[in-house]
Amino acid sequence: QLQASGGGLAQAGGSLRLSCAASGRTFSTYGMGWFRQAPGKEREFVAAITWSGRIYLSDSVKGRSTISRDNAKNTVYLQMNSLKPEDTAVYYCGQSNRISYRDYQDLTVYDYWGQGTLVTVSS
Repeated sequence: QLQASGGGLAQAGGSLRLSCAASGRTFSTYGMGWFRQAPGKEREFVAAITWSGRIYLSDSVKGRSTISRDNAKNTVYLQMNSLKPEDTAVYYCGQSNRISYRDYQDLTVYDYWGQGTLVTVSS
């Protein structure tokens, strides 16, 4: 089970930290990812972190955001800074036991999903 939280309303230029708490599986052996879906658009990749800590970021958030994990707390975080109105979306966390450099952006690689948390950025 994955529980995402931390979304809300923020002003452009502000920051938010999203959290995704996992339970039921050995968290440290899984890769984790964040995706987002804006109204009327497809779900898109935002960030991923492998079980070993390798990080992948989409071009849209690179330089403004980072992903991290705390295996002791079974939690993955997405720190988003310098928020833009185009960051407005529902953010989902996903869990996978097979993320690699070839497919970390592929939705189908993720076996489990959280319920999503809404981020709204006002201009």
